[in-house]
Amino acid sequence: MTQNIIIATGAFFGMLSVIFGAFGAHALKKTLSNEQLHSFEVGVKYQMYHAIVLLVIGFNANTFLSAMFWCFTIGIILFSFSIYGLVLSDVKGKKLRFLGPITPIGGLLFVIGWALLLLSAL
Repeated sequence: MTQNIIIATGAFFGMLSVIFGAFGAHALKKTLSNEQLHSFEVGVKYQMYHAIVLLVIGFNANTFLSAMFWCFTIGIILFSFSIYGLVLSDVKGKKLRFLGPITPIGGLLFVIGWALLLLSAL
């Protein structure tokens, strides 16, 4: 995994986080319930947090660079995007329930990525 790919991935997810955040705050505000909007915002926040972490690790090569990249990248996709899918499908009245068990897998990958970052610092 090259540093440029990691930085580009972090920048891409950061950019999408801003776009999705604006979309949720403006376009979806009248469509979603408060609970749905809150869930959507959680996905956006976690996506941005981990986009920033990707940028940090991209600028600071270390021992577990590739493993952290994959944990955070796949974690974003599974965690944040499953939340987006759950919320948006619920609005349409056809909640994609199969996405529910995917969200914690993404969260687990976030935790593993953070643990690897801790190990690399030690």
